[in-house]
Amino acid sequence: MDLVETPRLYAYTGGKPFDATLPTIVFLHGGEQDHSVWILQSRYMAHHGYGVLALDLPGHMRSAGPALTTIESMAEHIAAALKACGTERLILVGHSMGSLVALELGTILGDKVQGVVLIATAFPMHVSDALLSATKSSPTQAMEMINVWSHSASIMAFDRKPSNPGPGFSHVWSNLRLMQRVAQRNGSDVLHADFAACNAYQRGAQAVAALTCPALFILAASDSMTPTRAAQPLIDACKDATVVTLPGTGHSLMAASPDGVREALHRFATRAFERAAA
Repeated sequence: MDLVETPRLYAYTGGKPFDATLPTIVFLHGGEQDHSVWILQSRYMAHHGYGVLALDLPGHMRSAGPALTTIESMAEHIAAALKACGTERLILVGHSMGSLVALELGTILGDKVQGVVLIATAFPMHVSDALLSATKSSPTQAMEMINVWSHSASIMAFDRKPSNPGPGFSHVWSNLRLMQRVAQRNGSDVLHADFAACNAYQRGAQAVAALTCPALFILAASDSMTPTRAAQPLIDACKDATVVTLPGTGHSLMAASPDGVREALHRFATRAFERAAA
């Protein structure tokens, strides 16, 4: 589904035709990724009474580029597309970089947003100087480092479960291959643009404090990229925060703990939309 024509923004709708009259879940992926990281959660929500828009962010995979260089510009672009869709009841779900975009979207869209879900989030979302430099000078090496740090030690045995939950499937290799595909399709500069945008973003505490809706934090107990303690400034600044921490899970928790993420999201969406309708 194309949300706007120029520049084109792609959305996956979970295997169902999109219906703007339904309460809508908007999924926002992290750096150097695309809508497919949400495939399990987005399909479930689309088949359980919700409209689903799992986006490719600008300059990522099927969405027109180039990749935007600030969190604020990403949010502004997506806000314009969502307004054009006619959606009036939204929950914003963001992972890592996408969680920062969700915060900015919440401030732009105001009362249309009835809940915000921040997954593997942090503020400030600092990127080490060495890694940030590598995303520019050696993106292939940077992707390999990020891929290792995105998974908990419990699934790092590449040749057996739980890293390989079924024949021909690997959480670890799938994540690396997705990053490589984004670079091949959209250019090697996307990785640096994404990580630099996260590193530069300063409005997190201000944005979360301005939310008039509840927020759900889904954190990974074994996250090396955004440790659970790094989310505390946002939690402290939030007026209505619920925190769910998934054990034995690293940064790529939508794949490593798909049921944990799905269950927490579904419970929260049910409460948030019911509360808004009361």
